Amino acid sequence: MTDRLRRAGGFAAVASLALAAPVLGPSTVIPFAVIGLAAVAVSSGPVFELFARPGDWEDGRLNGLAGFSLAAAALALLSTIPRTPLPVGVFVATLLVLGFGNLGMEAVRTRTSQPFLTVAGFVATGFVAGIAGQYLVDLQLEVSADWSVITFLSIVGALIAALLRELLYERDDPLVLLSVGLVLWLFVELVGTVPPVELVAALVVTVALGAISYGLGTASVSGMLTGVLLGVLMIVLGGFGWFAVLIAFFGIGGLSSKFRYGDKEQRGVAEGNDGARGTGNVLANAAVALVAVLGFAFVEGEGPLAAAFLFAFSGSLATALGDTLSSEIGGLFDSPRLITTLERVDPGTDGAVTWQGELAGLAGVWLTGLLSMIVLPLDGLWLAAGIVAIGGFVGMTVDSLLGATLEGGRLGNQWVNFLATLSGGLTSTGLAVWLL
Repeated sequence: MTDRLRRAGGFAAVASLALAAPVLGPSTVIPFAVIGLAAVAVSSGPVFELFARPGDWEDGRLNGLAGFSLAAAALALLSTIPRTPLPVGVFVATLLVLGFGNLGMEAVRTRTSQPFLTVAGFVATGFVAGIAGQYLVDLQLEVSADWSVITFLSIVGALIAALLRELLYERDDPLVLLSVGLVLWLFVELVGTVPPVELVAALVVTVALGAISYGLGTASVSGMLTGVLLGVLMIVLGGFGWFAVLIAFFGIGGLSSKFRYGDKEQRGVAEGNDGARGTGNVLANAAVALVAVLGFAFVEGEGPLAAAFLFAFSGSLATALGDTLSSEIGGLFDSPRLITTLERVDPGTDGAVTWQGELAGLAGVWLTGLLSMIVLPLDGLWLAAGIVAIGGFVGMTVDSLLGATLEGGRLGNQWVNFLATLSGGLTSTGLAVWLL
């Protein structure tokens, strides 16, 4: 057994103390606080050797264990607040997802260092541990287990934790714990019931497509995790129509980045990382869509706000797909012109456009509009499709204008993408309010 695996086992054992929360109640804070404070004082011996991370050896104290335990104590404290406390099941699931997820990842790592498999080990083990923990809590509290909600919270928790662990360092486990706990708390308040059929379908479809995207090289490991997480949320909170629009952007956009990649690389306009999209790129293009589906779920899909969220969702993704196709296809052609002055510039210049790229972008925004018209409950049919397409075109244009004026100085590419999708979503929403 490796040192990393033994250490992960030790942290999983500490996380398992959360299972006593239904019995201990508010006193759950005490054991985690005691462990956290004691860890700072331990500088040698078998306990130190078990839990010490590389940085702990240099500092002579168990900073990792202290941070993990004190973060757990903070979550336990949140479960004691009046009116809307952090549910005990969420508290337990959060600790077990991270504790046992790390253990599963290290177990896989003893056999292979392949990133996809190690992350899969984390997600699978954390997912099972989260389900088991919530079930044991319900058993102790003598309440009926809602398996669909338990499963939903476990997979979302495992995906978020795996994503943060992929982006952060091992020493950042306290941040991961607090983030997962707070997000799951939000979903408990937001989601009443989870249809089991949609949940199972969401898991099967998104995991399969995530694996395919990673295999094709259109997404990095972190990008794949982000895409799978967004897919699950779209299906469960919105429905399959929302997912269809999202996956159209991911699929077509990802394939377009791989289209004639060698030629684009020679021209200096290729997407980095061999065209694989990372978390930053995915979120920059889909953050508005995520907020829209959360808002749609919050208003329970009814009333004028629900329609506004639908158009914001579609308009933002029309922008994302249109801009992606415009960049990936337009970058293959010569003589681009700067959108602000129409002067000829080198390929790859921020804010440069070609007529070929603009046509490809228009095809993307209309495709999103037509797909939204078919799979989403948008009133007005063809007019609704046109509204989405216009919003997408406006967003594309904003992206080019920002690229020509602010990108590379005040704004980075991801902020430009976010602001463009926001403008596309707001434009579609405003037109819908005015015309429908």
